[in-house]
Amino acid sequence: MLVGCHVSIRAGYLGAAKNAFGQGARSFQYFPKNPRSLAVKAFDAQDARACKQFCQEHSLLSIAHTPYPTQLSVDDKTMYRVTVDSLLNDLEIAEACGSIGIVVHFGQYKGTKSDPLYGYLQMIGMLNEVLSQWQGSTLLLLENNAGQGNRMGTTLEELTQVRDLLDQPQKVGYCLDTCHAFASGLWQGDNWEEVADHARALGYLQHVKAVHLNDSMYPHQSYRDRHANIGTGFIPEQGFADLFQTPEFQEIPFILETPHQPGKNHEDELADVKRRWQSSQPSRLGK
Repeated sequence: MLVGCHVSIRAGYLGAAKNAFGQGARSFQYFPKNPRSLAVKAFDAQDARACKQFCQEHSLLSIAHTPYPTQLSVDDKTMYRVTVDSLLNDLEIAEACGSIGIVVHFGQYKGTKSDPLYGYLQMIGMLNEVLSQWQGSTLLLLENNAGQGNRMGTTLEELTQVRDLLDQPQKVGYCLDTCHAFASGLWQGDNWEEVADHARALGYLQHVKAVHLNDSMYPHQSYRDRHANIGTGFIPEQGFADLFQTPEFQEIPFILETPHQPGKNHEDELADVKRRWQSSQPSRLGK
């Protein structure tokens, strides 16, 4: 199980990798730049290369996460251009650090058009422009939404259809967020085998490159994006056990994005997850 956590780059990209490794992680996630800004960052290429080398030497996998303001469904021309440039910058940094991909939330259109398809068209157009300029191996990973605000990005059909309609779908994968899947109604918490079979049939599961491992602070189909520590929320323990047994997930990062609780940190939570599910192996959830 390649379980890890989100870490800060306060000490640089190499520092982030060392921090994750020191906590017993086998994978980690980081923001490539200020998480609250879309400004293009002139990053330290030497530090990024050192991060990549450290990860290779210690069999450590990483993914990056785009800043919070990143929005794929925009119709404002200025914000559109700023976002395209920011995404290309994120991809460049992640590539230098040796990361599998950069995670970006599925778009949530908030513009003035009343046609719901307009938001999807904006998203596809932006992704096509970014990917036409991107020649690296780092993937862009679409993350499923919880449904908070509106319901865009909450179904497997949407996720797979957007990827299929892109000019270069091979440059795009998925990041599955367990809290979002549960909160949106995509997953009930006790029916992963059914969800996995449907995801395979749609061509989704084989392109999942990372999992955000989060419990949910609110019940199934609440449409609330509030993460809880594993085992303290509404997702059943058996649900996580079933998830870990998925054959397609055996060599991809599982990243904790859970709250820091008094007296308990990600190192403790990582150890707890490993203790409970380290022996999980692919079983009835076969391909």
